[in-house]
Amino acid sequence: MNFLEKMKGSGQSPPAVGLVEIIWSWLGSFLGIAAISIIHYKILNGTDLAMIIGSFGASAVLIYGAPRSPLAQPRNLIGGHILSAIVGVTAYQLFGGEMWLAASLAVSTSIALMHLTRTLHPPGGATALIAVIGGTGIHNLGYLYVLIPVAVGAAIMLLIALIVNNIAKSRRYPEFWL
Repeated sequence: MNFLEKMKGSGQSPPAVGLVEIIWSWLGSFLGIAAISIIHYKILNGTDLAMIIGSFGASAVLIYGAPRSPLAQPRNLIGGHILSAIVGVTAYQLFGGEMWLAASLAVSTSIALMHLTRTLHPPGGATALIAVIGGTGIHNLGYLYVLIPVAVGAAIMLLIALIVNNIAKSRRYPEFWL
């Protein structure tokens, strides 16, 4: 198969998702994002701390919309975000004078380390990138960014995923912990 033939794809589109599954995905994502948003906007408002970052939206798609995916499991959710946050902060602190380099190193290094640690979680790449391209509020957090918003926010979303994804008879979460 040549290079261009590979781009045609080789499989069928995934099957449609039923209405009940859509409702559970909506409910879980609403509650997960609402929980961290309330903390961000009602409790931490006026502080230098943050609780909500864009990569949590992508995590919500995985843990509430595709809870059986290997990429959505607790090990991947928590480990991928924390590892990527550490990498992102480090990249910014070491190479922030060359933002193109810091951003590139943050994402690519976080992907490599998530692979090595079996914690691949695609939103982790965004978590690393946010540590680099985020505003002064994110940059001023330094390594506190790893704890708040990343670790605490991911843990809150995990707790809600454990509850919501196990209420429905058709769902089970997680598939594995470690």
